[in-house]
Amino acid sequence: MKKSKFAIIGVSLKKDWQLYSLLILPIIYLLIFKYGPMIGNVIAFRRFMPGGNIYGEEWVGLHYFKMFINDPTFWNVFTNTLLIGGLTLLFCFPMPIIFALLLNEVKGKKFKKFVQTASYLPHFLSIVIVAGMILQLTAVNGSINSIVEFFTGEKINFIQQAEWFRTIYITSEIWQGMGWGAILYLAALTTIDDSLYEAAKIDGANRWKQTLHITIPGILPTIITLLILNIGSFMAVGFEKILLLYNPLNYETSDVISTYLYRVGLESSNFSYATAIGLFESLIGLVLVLTANGISRKLTERSLW
Repeated sequence: MKKSKFAIIGVSLKKDWQLYSLLILPIIYLLIFKYGPMIGNVIAFRRFMPGGNIYGEEWVGLHYFKMFINDPTFWNVFTNTLLIGGLTLLFCFPMPIIFALLLNEVKGKKFKKFVQTASYLPHFLSIVIVAGMILQLTAVNGSINSIVEFFTGEKINFIQQAEWFRTIYITSEIWQGMGWGAILYLAALTTIDDSLYEAAKIDGANRWKQTLHITIPGILPTIITLLILNIGSFMAVGFEKILLLYNPLNYETSDVISTYLYRVGLESSNFSYATAIGLFESLIGLVLVLTANGISRKLTERSLW
């Protein structure tokens, strides 16, 4: 007689309970810091007063949602979020893949290890340190302007000009995350059977064709999984870095939903309004994940679930 799923799970838990016990702390963490705070989303529909009931004093329905829908500032930061998120996905997502493929072709082990180590280091730097480095490099008397002045005779105040902010942000994201992001792809590359490359060589395939027909299909499941996860965090662009880099002069292109929430929620103490915007942002992220997962399942027969 075929066992039920619950019976199979029960047997597995009884057999490997030591391994499953390792999940206790992560589950407690998720319940306290991830799922528990979700109860507070109710203040998006209630009028919250500091010092009052944590679940709000008065039911206002969709009042705060109507507020941000009619707020021109919100739509400006919403557009900036879409643009920065889109540019991050377009440029920052493929770079670790390209970097991993290039590293895979390097034959010198010592040089390869050196490049890998050097590329990982920026990931471990504090956002504050990274932001400070960016501000120093892009300052009027910074290193970049020294080069610009040498060739053009003029200096550019990069961080004060709105049109340069997205370029600075995306470039710094690539520099900081490319090496670290390549780790998963390098690990996936080690799972590809070497006999496939040998067979391809016998058939006369060069390195480019081997990469195109063996390497990339071999890491495609990893690429799709990470792409879906990145699409899910499409709206959650780097709050800390933007907060440290932006200023009133470049708000036009730098102000995103997360920084707008910070000013409205914490600085202006309008918590209900900020919660409504945050809930709206989360719903968009959920829709993006479900859509990306569905499209991936239909087109490639690979998905997260």
